[in-house]
Amino acid sequence: MSELNATAAALLGLLHDGPATGGQLVAGAGERFGAFFSVTRSQVYRELPALSKEGLVRLGKQGPRSSQQYLITAAGKKAFKAWLTSEAGPDHLRSPLILRLVHAGSLTAKQRVSLLETARTSYGQQLDDAKTATKSAEGPYEKAVAEFAQAQAKAALKLLDAIPSA
Repeated sequence: MSELNATAAALLGLLHDGPATGGQLVAGAGERFGAFFSVTRSQVYRELPALSKEGLVRLGKQGPRSSQQYLITAAGKKAFKAWLTSEAGPDHLRSPLILRLVHAGSLTAKQRVSLLETARTSYGQQLDDAKTATKSAEGPYEKAVAEFAQAQAKAALKLLDAIPSA
């Protein structure tokens, strides 16, 4: 078995909750991981056949509109546990906002203002969502992650506030 990448591990973690289709995994990733770990539809549909080939998931029931359910196998559970207990390595921040800010000099003043306003609205909503998640968190790990999401949104808003409006 090859070493799991973070996306594969994320999918195996979601499949611990039970069988799911690719679409359900995309939605579940959005709900569970929020803004701190993005999983795109294309990543999910690229990763599932590879996980199946490795014997870490197996095909389940065929759903409506040709959707395919996947189930985690015993080997998948073992691989996921091994991934969880392995060295995490460095975190990598992939922020579309920061990437845009790095290149903001290529925008007009009006486009830069729009970028900043849109980002403030987005991070304001993320902060509100994270506060709600913190209040409804059921365990210490879930609460800590929700509090981290709050801190991240606050940091992004602080970054935006540090940029001159002109």
